[in-house]
Amino acid sequence: MDQNHQDWMSALPEQLWDVPLSDMAIPGSHDAMSYCLDINSPLVRSESDCFRLLDGLFYCFTRPAIFRWSTTQDKSIEEQLSMGIRYFDLRVARKPNDSSGDLYFTHVIYTHLTVLETLSSVAAWLDSHQKEVVILACSHFEGISDRLHQAFILSLKMLFGSKLCPHEEPVLTLRSLWASGYQVVLSYDSQTAVRHQELWPAIPYWWANQRTAQGVISYLDWNKDLGRPEGFFVSGLNLTADRSYITKNPKQSLRTLTFSNWECLRKWLEEQRPGSDPNSLNIIAGDFVGPLPLCSLVIALNQKLLRKNAVR
Repeated sequence: MDQNHQDWMSALPEQLWDVPLSDMAIPGSHDAMSYCLDINSPLVRSESDCFRLLDGLFYCFTRPAIFRWSTTQDKSIEEQLSMGIRYFDLRVARKPNDSSGDLYFTHVIYTHLTVLETLSSVAAWLDSHQKEVVILACSHFEGISDRLHQAFILSLKMLFGSKLCPHEEPVLTLRSLWASGYQVVLSYDSQTAVRHQELWPAIPYWWANQRTAQGVISYLDWNKDLGRPEGFFVSGLNLTADRSYITKNPKQSLRTLTFSNWECLRKWLEEQRPGSDPNSLNIIAGDFVGPLPLCSLVIALNQKLLRKNAVR
């Protein structure tokens, strides 16, 4: 288990309070809600007809495999917050043929928990940690009509209220956010966001789509050579296995794959730097952020900002 970093932002040295958040090293959770996937839920709408047919014919074989390879986290949202995670990859969708209007999170299948009950837990946690700031990246939105978008956004505004940091804020630093009482940067990957000043546009996510640590590192280094985006961006340490590999390795899971590649990823991570330089990193997201020490390693990178300022 990663050590507790529930108030790591407020515990940072004062020299870092005026550093833009987009220049700091921030731990993130890839597919943050997959710890509560419902193995019996329908497949998400984007899955192919062929895969749906296979799932229907061989349900007792496909579902355990889907569950093993879709689960990327094993700690609750509150536990992830207390471990130090401050960026959450949240994939939102409506279940097919569901007349309730409830929204769920997805990763191939749907979660037990609804979106609003989960985000209510986040709001409650922030009430108890008023100097911590989170970045919530809502995306995918499968099966969601414009009417549902508007209803969902209204619910988000009511839930987080004055904690929501408007997109027009020029430069976000801890000092400026604390002074305004803002605790939530809400990224909303939909054109609907344009109409709402409280919503931020999609945050770029460097996703390697690779099965090995070497493949992920090569992809991230290639992107670093091109230069960092302006503002927030995410470097994903998460691995991806295609269906061919999963079929040939029935006893494996995303967890075993992640753990077997971790030491190589860890060594690369320890060499990285936050900051404004073209090859610097910002948000660093991964899988199984509870049992692996991602938070400790990413938060520690901010010490390099202190040393850089001291040299100046």
